[in-house]
Amino acid sequence: MLIVAGHITVDPDQRETYLAGCVRVVEQARRTSGCHDFTIDPDLLDAGRINIFERWESQADVEAFRGGGPSDDQGAAIRSASVTEYEIGEVRSLSG
Repeated sequence: MLIVAGHITVDPDQRETYLAGCVRVVEQARRTSGCHDFTIDPDLLDAGRINIFERWESQADVEAFRGGGPSDDQGAAIRSASVTEYEIGEVRSLSG
């Protein structure tokens, strides 16, 4: 199991446009084999922050989906990024 988590920052006045451009990516990811969860969401407190969370079956699944990463337009909008991959050895459900 692999988790990708962190955040990116964009200019606050560009956040909604950036997120609108991510809808198709989220839809594609959620239909991809090995994807258990994929979300790109606006932060509730910071107007320029966008939170990233992905949960994948394997590194190979992530790499098969990811390809070249964000489009050129999206890449240009990103002011900073702090996103990390975590390889998980054990999973325990907290919801029963």
